[in-house]
Amino acid sequence: MVSLSSTFSLLLFLLTVLLSLNLPFSGADGEDVKEWCIADSQFPNEQLQAAMDWACGPGGADCTKIQPGGECYKPNTVLDHASFAFNSYWQKFKNQGASCYFNAAAFISEEDPMMDRKPQLLAKESFPLFPFPGNFRIAL
Repeated sequence: MVSLSSTFSLLLFLLTVLLSLNLPFSGADGEDVKEWCIADSQFPNEQLQAAMDWACGPGGADCTKIQPGGECYKPNTVLDHASFAFNSYWQKFKNQGASCYFNAAAFISEEDPMMDRKPQLLAKESFPLFPFPGNFRIAL
């Protein structure tokens, strides 16, 4: 017959193993998994705008970067601005129990939303072919 202490020890061991296997914010290589709260592109702009207005207003998100002239103003689309606002709110308040819901207009993603824009951003930049003054420049 199994004793109570050995049962407890086995249970404690299994619990420790399960907890160590299910670390939600750690990747396979030990790095933190990055997550973003982004707007759902299938939602109408009017609903995204209403949710963004709440996030940037009563919600307390920092939306200064998506104002005209801000570093994240472009692309100037409701979808991009809503994603920024939703993520700003969620990153600021998630540790206090905030969700990434916004009336089902947003979801959590492990894909960096800026990665979709990198080719567009790079195409607009001009990089030196060689790091010497006066050399030809190549546009990517």
